[in-house]
Amino acid sequence: MTHLIDSEDLPTNLSHNEHFQSVVQRAVSRRGFLLKTGVGAAAVAFLSAGLTGCGGGDDAPASGGSSDAELLGFTGIAISTDDAVSVAPGYTATVFAPWGTPLFSSGAGSTWAGDASEDAAAQARQMGDNHDGIHYFAISGSSEEGLLVMNHEYTNTQYLFNADGGAVNSLDDANKDLNAHGVSVVHIKRTAGVWAIVTDSSYNRRITGNTLMQLTGPAAGDALLQTTADPTGTAVFGTLNNCGNGWTPWGTYLTCEENFNQYFGTTNTASPGALRNTNQTRYGLDNNGTSRKYEEYFDRFDWQKEPNEANRFGWIVEIDPFDPTSTPKKRTALGRIKHENAAYAIAADGRVVIYMGDDQANDYIYKFVSTGTYVEGNLVNNRNLLDSGTLYVAKFAAGTASGDMMGTGEWLPMTTSNPALSAYASQAEILVNTRLAADMLGATPMDRPEWVSVHPQTQEVYVTLTNNSGRALANVDDANPRAANRYGQIVRWREAGGNPTALTFEWDLFVLAGNPTVYSATDADPQTALKAGSSNVTVDNTFNSPDGLGFDATGRLWIQTDGSYSNTGDYAGQGNNQMLCADPTTKEIRRFFVGPKECEVTGLTFTPDSKTLFINIQHPGEGGNSHWPQGGTALPRSATVIITKDDGGVIGS
Repeated sequence: MTHLIDSEDLPTNLSHNEHFQSVVQRAVSRRGFLLKTGVGAAAVAFLSAGLTGCGGGDDAPASGGSSDAELLGFTGIAISTDDAVSVAPGYTATVFAPWGTPLFSSGAGSTWAGDASEDAAAQARQMGDNHDGIHYFAISGSSEEGLLVMNHEYTNTQYLFNADGGAVNSLDDANKDLNAHGVSVVHIKRTAGVWAIVTDSSYNRRITGNTLMQLTGPAAGDALLQTTADPTGTAVFGTLNNCGNGWTPWGTYLTCEENFNQYFGTTNTASPGALRNTNQTRYGLDNNGTSRKYEEYFDRFDWQKEPNEANRFGWIVEIDPFDPTSTPKKRTALGRIKHENAAYAIAADGRVVIYMGDDQANDYIYKFVSTGTYVEGNLVNNRNLLDSGTLYVAKFAAGTASGDMMGTGEWLPMTTSNPALSAYASQAEILVNTRLAADMLGATPMDRPEWVSVHPQTQEVYVTLTNNSGRALANVDDANPRAANRYGQIVRWREAGGNPTALTFEWDLFVLAGNPTVYSATDADPQTALKAGSSNVTVDNTFNSPDGLGFDATGRLWIQTDGSYSNTGDYAGQGNNQMLCADPTTKEIRRFFVGPKECEVTGLTFTPDSKTLFINIQHPGEGGNSHWPQGGTALPRSATVIITKDDGGVIGS
C-alpha cells in the first residue's frame, strides 16, 4: 500500500549487485532508440517494442480500441472512487464468503457476531481475514462444484479486535490473530445459478498460524531449523503472511509465505546482546517488539529465545485440499524468501519448473527445476517432486541488439557445486540463507517482484514489479530509467528454445505503468516523460502498482493493482485499485473491474469452463473509510467476488 509505510518498500539488500533498472538504462543508451516525439520519449519508445517472436507492435491500440483477434471482448470501464465494486457492462459481480463466514453449522464459530467479538476458537472455524491468492479445484471436472482454496495474508487488527480495543491484548487475542491467518479450504456448489458454501462438508478446513506443518526437502532436519520444541527440525506450527499462491497439475495448492519477519520480535530490547545476526537483518526481523506482540505470549516468536524459529518461515507450503487429514508440507527446496506467488511450467522432458518472486524492493526472481519428472495421473510419483531439484536466481543483462529483443539473462544455480557459494557448507545452509546466497551470486535486484504467470500457449513468463518509490533522483544516472518508480511495470521473458529448464532467456518490458493524465510522454525532461508510462497506457486505462497477475485458458492477461488509491497528485485520475485485462500480442489493456475504497484487488481463478471468475478484495477500509460489503455502519470485511457474464459466456470474451 503505497500510501502507508510498507516494509516491502524498505530494502534489506545491501549488496552492490547491478540493479535491473541499470540494465534497462544501459540497453536504452547503447541501442540508441529513435525518438518518437522529442527527447523525453526516448525511453518510452523501447518499452513499446515486443519480445522476439512475441508479436508485440510498436504502438498498442488505445484502451477503447479493438484487438485484431478480439481477444478482449468487453468494454473497458471508467475509474471509480465509490465504496462499491464496478465491473464491465454485461457482467455481474457477487460478494461471497467474507471474513468471519462460518464453515460449520454448530459449535464454535457457527455464527458471525457482526462486531468481531468471536474468540480464537470461533475464528479457527470461520473464514480468515484479508483474502489473497485463490484457486478453484474442480470436483470431478465440474464447473458447478469444487473446492475454493484461498490465502489469508494478514489481519486488520483495528477490525479483528473491534470489540477489544483494536489490538492484541491477551493470549486469546494472539491466538485469534494467528487463526485469522493462513488458508481456507471451502467446499462450494452452484445450484440454480447461485454459489454457496457446502456447510459442514468434510472438505471444509482452516489451516492457520497454529496448524502443524512438516518441513521437507534438503533443509529439513538441519540444525538451522531445530528449536527447543522441535529438536528434529521437521515439525513447525503454522503458516503466516500467506500472500499469492500457486497450484500443481497433480491437484495440490501452493501457499506462499511472504512478510513473515513482522511476526518475530524480542522482549529483551534493553539487552546489549539484542542484536540481529546477518540472516535476521537480511530478512528484516525487528530488533524490538512487534505490533502484534506475539513475542510476549509465545517464546517461539522471540528471536532471542528461539533464534531458529524464524528460519522455519518464508517457505512455499504444499497442501492437498482433497485430503482434510493431510499435513501441509513446507518445501524447503524452493528456497526461503518473501514468497509472493508460485507459477509452474512443465518442460518437454516432464521436469517441473516453479517461478517465484521475492517481494521486497531490490530483491530477486527465482526458479526451481525438479530432478524428477511429472507423470500425469501418478500421484505417488508426483507427490514429492518439489523436494528435489535445483534452485536458480535470475541475472538480467542488456544483451545485444537483435530484432525487438530488449535484453538477455541467465539463471545462476544456487548449489554447493557453484564455486561462488563455497562459503556455504551444505545445501540446507544455502536454502535457509537464500537471499544472502543470491547476493553472493550477483543476482539482479528488481523493483519488488510480485506475481509471476506463465502464458498457457507460448510459455512466456510475465512478472509484475509493483513499484520502488524510494529511489532518489540522484541515483538515476546509470542506475535506473525512472526516479521514484511510483507506478511499477511488467517484465516478460522467453526461455532459450522455449524450454522452461533453460539456463538463459531473453526479456523485454511489457508495460511501464504511468499516468498520462498528469504527465506527458513528450515532455522535454526524460524523467517526467517516463512518468506517463509506455504507449499502451492511456488516460482511459491508467493504473499504478501492478501486483496480482494471471492468464486465463485463452491467453488473456489479467492484471490486478495494489497501489495508491488517493486519486490525487501523481495518482490523479486512477481511482480505487482495479483489475485490468491485456492482450499479450497487441499489448492493448482495458479496465475490467474496480474495487471499493481502500482495498487491494488480488487473486484470480476460473472454473474449468472459464465462465466463472473468482477474485478477492483485501483490506477494504484499511484507512477507516469503508463499510464494504454490507454498507451502513458495518465493519468492512475482506471477501471473494464472483464474476459471471450475463449471457453465460466466457469471461473476457
